[in-house]
Amino acid sequence: MPDQKEIFLREVQDRSDFLPLLLIGDESEEMVKEYMDTGDLYEIIFKGKVAGVCLFTYFDHHVVELKNIGILPEYRSRGLGKTVLHQACHLYKNKKMTEMIAGTANSSIENLAFYQKAGFQFAEIRKGFFLQYPEPIFENGIQAVDMILFKKGLKEE
Repeated sequence: MPDQKEIFLREVQDRSDFLPLLLIGDESEEMVKEYMDTGDLYEIIFKGKVAGVCLFTYFDHHVVELKNIGILPEYRSRGLGKTVLHQACHLYKNKKMTEMIAGTANSSIENLAFYQKAGFQFAEIRKGFFLQYPEPIFENGIQAVDMILFKKGLKEE
């Protein structure tokens, strides 16, 4: 995992230039445009450079949702995603949130492992969620059909 001093989240006010980074985490431009102006958007800064982006929305008064995380390919497999989630959990715990949720497609095998390694647990399956997308999504030879929802309590953070 990278040194905590090497990576931090910087809140973004003007979101107009961040669509390409958000499309790393969700390939449907139409869907991203529906939610990109909601919630809290952060640049992921690693060693002084933008390494990606993450967007959090509020599911209810005590639950925050990781709506999108996109890390540029050259920064993947370095522990940035796990560090970002750890920092975000602390950030939202300090904002009086008690739980963080995150969803990924049934076909996103790497993401399924990632969230579990980051301390999230399976919470529910949203059947047919990705069928509402304008174009079918295939990953690992599997069609994205259902959303697998994960949750993590923030009180232990």
